[in-house]
Amino acid sequence: MKPYIEWTKEELVAEKARLEQEFAEVKAKGLNLNISRGKPAAAQLDLTEGMLTVLSKNEDTFAEDGTDCRNYGVLTGIPEARKLIGDICEVSAENVIVYGNASLTIMFDTVARSFLKGVAGCTPWNKLDKVKFLCPVPGYDRHFGVTEYFGVEMINVPMTPEGPDMDMVEKLVAEDDAIKGIWCVPKYSNPQGYTYSDETVRRFANLKPAAKDFRIFWDNAYIIHHLYDDRQDHLLNIIEECEKAGNPDMVYEFVSTSKVSYPGAGIAALISSEANLKEAQEYMNFQIIGHDKLNQLRHVKFFQNLDGVMNQMKKHAEILRPKFEAILQVMDQELSGLDIASWTKPNGGYFISFDAMEGCAKKIVAKAKEAGLTMTGAGATYPYHNDPQDSNIRIAPSFPTPEELEIAGQVFVLSVKLVSVDKILESK
Repeated sequence: MKPYIEWTKEELVAEKARLEQEFAEVKAKGLNLNISRGKPAAAQLDLTEGMLTVLSKNEDTFAEDGTDCRNYGVLTGIPEARKLIGDICEVSAENVIVYGNASLTIMFDTVARSFLKGVAGCTPWNKLDKVKFLCPVPGYDRHFGVTEYFGVEMINVPMTPEGPDMDMVEKLVAEDDAIKGIWCVPKYSNPQGYTYSDETVRRFANLKPAAKDFRIFWDNAYIIHHLYDDRQDHLLNIIEECEKAGNPDMVYEFVSTSKVSYPGAGIAALISSEANLKEAQEYMNFQIIGHDKLNQLRHVKFFQNLDGVMNQMKKHAEILRPKFEAILQVMDQELSGLDIASWTKPNGGYFISFDAMEGCAKKIVAKAKEAGLTMTGAGATYPYHNDPQDSNIRIAPSFPTPEELEIAGQVFVLSVKLVSVDKILESK
């Protein structure tokens, strides 16, 4: 199939008429499909059913050190839960504080603490004239929402298949002491599914920021979320690399079991240096007496160890893999060769990143909605919901069935073609 741009005006007009007829037929079906958010499907949630009954009587509620998990206390989490998270992230249990069910809450708290109390004895951010964050784009909308809430100025940093543009990151953090952090999803990134290269991780660990209180916000949400047994990305351990570089305090790593056990009832953790964890505990002392230790214990008893967690992830992959392949197959078949879009083919994570022709993303999402397909809002993957090129669209295949995704894929590519043909016709 030759690129649309090489078609004559007459050919494009005929193609538009054909597509509009097809679109009318699809629209008449009254579809109601949603690929807007990375929610696990019910079949994935069913995998963890045993966790609901793993604690069934009073004798089951004691941690290995004798702690009664029904009662107050244990601010940093029960030892076996800290070890389980540590094993997942390849760090010592001493580097881990286990919180409640959501890593997003920990990230929000970490930014809030920085504004209220400061970092490492530095001036609290709320007393500064300007606070800035670097934001790899396209990126995770909820990250950008947190810093926008606090009035932080967000600076776009382009993403590459190797990770953020590190030349730009190094230059900016070295020059401007108002830059206090950078958001990162280093493995199977949201939305592209990229994993930072070894060189990128080492360059992060060796940053020389002008601000003593600069921190890397390392959201390792998809650290074990592989789609394939034989095609798995590897990510260097940022905690180890920062220690080697003499910058042990420069990173906050966040992780959770939200897409391992239950998104609404998982466990989440902060992983960092002794000094950083001490600051976090001082804040927590006034915030909470202890998180849900029964839930921490449920997770440990259900999974037992890292092998148990990895076996669970294989089951998740078996459910997710056909969904990714269903929508990728439709795009490959229908859009390849037309030169109107590009998309990622990740080895893990929860998203596919799609780049349309410049100025087309909002129109494509609106067109798909018209036919009954709800997608993530165009622009959501950029700070302030402002994609300068209006081209990026995030696709989340996890929630619908593979059959629904095949239909969703057809609606999507039809919308892409219609909007693209219109754009090209404007220039003919």
